[in-house]
Amino acid sequence: MLDLGRLRALHAVAVHGTVGAAATALGYTPSAVSQQIAKLERETRTTLLEREGRGVRLTDEARQLADTAERLLALVEEAEVRLEERRGLPAGRLRIGCFASGARGLMPRVLAELAARHPALDARLSEVDPHLSVDLVARGVLDLAVAHDWDIAPLPVPPEVEQAVIGPDRCDILVPRGHRLAGRDAVRREELAEERWITQPPGTVCHDWLIRTLRATGYEPLVAHQAEENHTQVALVAAGLGIALVPRLGRGALPPEVVPLRLDPVPTRWLRALWRTGAARRPAITETVRTLRELWPEVAEVHSSDLPPE
Repeated sequence: MLDLGRLRALHAVAVHGTVGAAATALGYTPSAVSQQIAKLERETRTTLLEREGRGVRLTDEARQLADTAERLLALVEEAEVRLEERRGLPAGRLRIGCFASGARGLMPRVLAELAARHPALDARLSEVDPHLSVDLVARGVLDLAVAHDWDIAPLPVPPEVEQAVIGPDRCDILVPRGHRLAGRDAVRREELAEERWITQPPGTVCHDWLIRTLRATGYEPLVAHQAEENHTQVALVAAGLGIALVPRLGRGALPPEVVPLRLDPVPTRWLRALWRTGAARRPAITETVRTLRELWPEVAEVHSSDLPPE
């Protein structure tokens, strides 16, 4: 009989593409994942992984087995949901994915609250891109994801995934202290022509929003520097190398060389919780979503503390 844990390891490699990424998602070491798949190869008398450069490639037999594993894992999840629903208490392992600034600014508080309230619940966090998280939830790799989107770039959510709004995360313009606008409380988009921008790389939601929005005012933004991490963007602003549009969540305390300004109208991204429709009744899901929505106003207020009152 095939071992479910070994099938889960193979499925994770198929989804994430590498043994290392699969190990991170499962909370194992790469060596442990490799051992699980090696045992599965002996059980099935089939080669499942082949070396390809520095990585591995799934054989055709492995992909077929991974597809079967996905269906089996879905059945196991359904059974677990029914048992947990009968008990009426959040319990078992809950795999949560969250984007970087949310993982830093929101999830520590949420995970600590869940641990205190529900000791039988084993919530585990992975940092993932918001667009990737939708597919990971749909495929059963994650039980729940916290993602974000903007008005011009809504998250494409398939029918088998449900969602709930957690709350709005507002964004501000960050300028060096000696900047010509540093003494203002708020600025309009039209006043930012000819500025040198620091933003995330192309293809990210924040970058695309900035480019589309500023083009709509009639000028092409000059992107001088690109950095994925908000903290890196803040450091570049502090060095006087440009201005940036940075969300408040997870931004942290600003250095004295950086001044936040409100952009009028205020850009807002919306935080959302996503889960599979089949798991909607699971107490671990409903309680985590409730906790996210309950704590969000307090978290949002903390991350707005360095701005003047509106």
